[in-house]
Amino acid sequence: MKTTKLRDFSPDELKNKLTDLKSELFNLRFQQSTGQLRNPLRIQIVRKDIARMMTVLREMELKKEGQA
Repeated sequence: MKTTKLRDFSPDELKNKLTDLKSELFNLRFQQSTGQLRNPLRIQIVRKDIARMMTVLREMELKKEGQA
């Protein structure tokens, strides 16, 4: 997901999507360990999406602190 789209979401929505992606990453790793993973590239994509979401959340926190 693009960073510009992520900035349009509220922090609560981002946190919900982040938990969804973390559970998906867990499932992908589980599938990989059992040999059932069809697309190994999906792990890399999900990891980068998680990092993007965490970065945007941190930017929002810093912006909020700067305004206070």
